[in-house]
Amino acid sequence: MSVLMTMRVSGDPTAVEKFAADEGAMFREVVADATSRGLISHHFYGNERELLVVDEWPDEASFEAFFKHSGPQIEQIMTAAGVTTEPTVEYWRHLEVGDDVG
Repeated sequence: MSVLMTMRVSGDPTAVEKFAADEGAMFREVVADATSRGLISHHFYGNERELLVVDEWPDEASFEAFFKHSGPQIEQIMTAAGVTTEPTVEYWRHLEVGDDVG
């Protein structure tokens, strides 16, 4: 069963959007690498002072292997986003309670 991985950091969502617009190829490279390691889905979210990454992976080990062996691009993205905290990574499993939508 797949897991959701959430990664939360303090940073500037506007800055990461601008960096993505300027460096779209880098983002595509990171996603291609992650996909080759099992990534199922990936989304960035932000509020005024935080970034939240929500990914779906086959299992925790797949994400951890990707993140451990990822190149300098993720660090460059975090720097450009003005990240000021260590990432908080959590894993979530789907609960079968009969109320899924979508």
